[in-house]
Amino acid sequence: MKYVGKSIQKVDSIALITGKPVYTDDLAPKNCLFVKLLRSPHAFAKVIEVDCERALKLPGVENIFTYKDVPKIRFSRAGQSHPVASPNDSLIIDEYVRYIGDAVAIVAAKDERTADEAIKLIKAEYEILEPLLDFEKASSSEIIIHPEEDFLQNIDFNSEVKRNIIGRIYEEHGDLQKTFGECDEVVEETYYIQAQAHSAMETHRAFSYYDEYGKLTTVCSTQTPFHVRRMISMALELPLNKVRVVKPRVGGGFGAKQTSSAEVYTSFVTFKTGKPSKMVYSRKEVFTCTNSKHQMRIRMKIGASKDGKIKAVEMEALSNTGAYGEHSCTTLGLVGGKTLPLYNKFIEAQKFDATVVYTNIPTAGAFRGYGATQGTFAVESTVNKLADKLNIDPTEIRKINLIEAGDISPFLSREHSLPPVALTSSSLLKCIERGKELIEWDKKYKNKNIVDNKIKSVGMAVCMQGSGISGIDTANVVIKLNEGGSYTLMHGASDIGTGSDTALSQIAAEILETPVENINVNGVDTDYSPFDPGSYASSTTLVTGSAAKLAAEDLRNKIIALAAAYFETDIENINFDGEYASFENKNISLEDLSYVALSSKYKAHLEGKGFYGLNISPPPFVAGFAEIEIDLETGKVTPVKFIGVVDCGTVVNENLARVQAEGGFSQGIGMALYEDVKYLKNGRLATDSFMQYSIPTRADVGEILVDFVPSYEPNGPFGAKSIGEVVNNTPSPAIQNAIYNATGLHLTRLPMSSEDILMGTL
Repeated sequence: MKYVGKSIQKVDSIALITGKPVYTDDLAPKNCLFVKLLRSPHAFAKVIEVDCERALKLPGVENIFTYKDVPKIRFSRAGQSHPVASPNDSLIIDEYVRYIGDAVAIVAAKDERTADEAIKLIKAEYEILEPLLDFEKASSSEIIIHPEEDFLQNIDFNSEVKRNIIGRIYEEHGDLQKTFGECDEVVEETYYIQAQAHSAMETHRAFSYYDEYGKLTTVCSTQTPFHVRRMISMALELPLNKVRVVKPRVGGGFGAKQTSSAEVYTSFVTFKTGKPSKMVYSRKEVFTCTNSKHQMRIRMKIGASKDGKIKAVEMEALSNTGAYGEHSCTTLGLVGGKTLPLYNKFIEAQKFDATVVYTNIPTAGAFRGYGATQGTFAVESTVNKLADKLNIDPTEIRKINLIEAGDISPFLSREHSLPPVALTSSSLLKCIERGKELIEWDKKYKNKNIVDNKIKSVGMAVCMQGSGISGIDTANVVIKLNEGGSYTLMHGASDIGTGSDTALSQIAAEILETPVENINVNGVDTDYSPFDPGSYASSTTLVTGSAAKLAAEDLRNKIIALAAAYFETDIENINFDGEYASFENKNISLEDLSYVALSSKYKAHLEGKGFYGLNISPPPFVAGFAEIEIDLETGKVTPVKFIGVVDCGTVVNENLARVQAEGGFSQGIGMALYEDVKYLKNGRLATDSFMQYSIPTRADVGEILVDFVPSYEPNGPFGAKSIGEVVNNTPSPAIQNAIYNATGLHLTRLPMSSEDILMGTL
């Protein structure tokens, strides 16, 4: 292949590194009203009165809005396809505040300083309610976080909202009790996985205005522009065709920008005042008032025969969604849905029992890995514990049990109750072999190398994810031939720094046989871009990429058909090499053909369209290997090396894939050792800045080595699968395994601190 599989430079790289005005705040009009929120100081309260009189008299204050001024239509802020799998449990401003930081009033002023001054002058009166802060007590508590009668769960997830239960997922296959009774070894453990902050470089932001056609237009840093349009339409009770959303460059998301934050507030202010408005979240607001990873408790039970064949797996998960239910049930589903299929060879019985509950802390939401990360830590840590009990090498127990291409698992399609399907591609076993070779596993495993009171050891884990949401996600792509012979590729996917615009261009260029730089890619505009669910669920390369391939093939066929008409011959006689269309000894350049298409004689419409959707979600895989050093005097863990060997099918762009993987592995190391969202006893977030919340720097993660062992996915473009999320999942269990191999401690809480290790080894 000429373009796919090549490390081509990102199509927007020059604009980004030269500081061109490409991000949301760069593009905002200078005369925008600045929007700020008065936020609740209480974890749970009913707002009795909001006195805005003094604040409204402050020069430069345009208006202030409270719960009395907003539509009483509940909606979900989750960026998900129809039907939205999250509950409609949010108002623009509610009479109840459900976490410290929840919105009480919207202030619109001439500038940020004036808005801040106005907030200080607002007097709010509350009926303070007892908060529910312990998610393990949520379902038995007398406190009801969502007492409203208009609560709506769009999909039946067995909600019991009066018990703070948003949903429960239960699935069981085989006779667990009997199978566990027949196993030679049964291992049980309970794991606690902390919340984790996304920490994208660009904070959440948006600006809104009425365009020249009278449409309420919102420009925002989002992963899901079409879903944001739906939210704004619903929240403001506006027809969908009166709302427009534009996505420019996005400075990172990691899932946080799959949930709406600033967009609804600026839209509402512009809707009420008719004036442009903008909102830029401070870093503290991002920490305290947007999403995090879901905190979870996962109980595992795995049984196996003495030769290492895993026969029974039981997983029970409890997830803390916080004050609102964005992504609550779907994240929960992936805890088991993207882990339980892995150990499939000899399974006779499986059970997945999972519940998600409300509490009075800031809302959790989508985060890279989307539940599979938490599930992987629990499953892989337990498998490693089982391997040790059976005295089997962790790599060998996986070779015995792992699913392979052609195998069937009932959990592969469990998200939408589809019939069990066969795995279509996997090179995971080869990934394990390659990882063993790169880290020198046979030399280092269980060898405790102690030098200067420091001990080195290695550990490993494997994982899977998905490529799009089976049975739901679809994508549309349009490619047109421009006058002069260039192309314009139009899609609705959101490049959030991942390089997806480049990958889509490479796929199209391969079909059209044209240099990537000859394909123009624009940002997303819901008025002009074809529909796409957005950048989430690892969907862009496989789902949108397949649509791009189909669109390019459609356009190529139309170019050949026009050339055939021009030469007055059949299409079978035309040769098209991307630059010239030829017939016998005659040829016409693509540039000239683009002008021929304008002639009324040929009536050619040189525009290709592609639509793609899939009822399965082909999984990528990773084999992760960690080497660490532990200081026996302090318990400090220092990552020495992390090796991740990835099966993402055909690698479309190795440089972009490598950077994606390195970033994901770094985030996973942060989750394992450094990052921890902590709250005070009253529910206030303690880790509300980078002074208190520690994310790893480049010096904290050690050497990261990425390698690829391609498979061929028949449902993906040129055999490609996703890579965006799967790379986040193996560091925690691999490091946990390395700590165990060094100290004998089987740590069950994340992050794994030096205190845990030091106290455990005394």
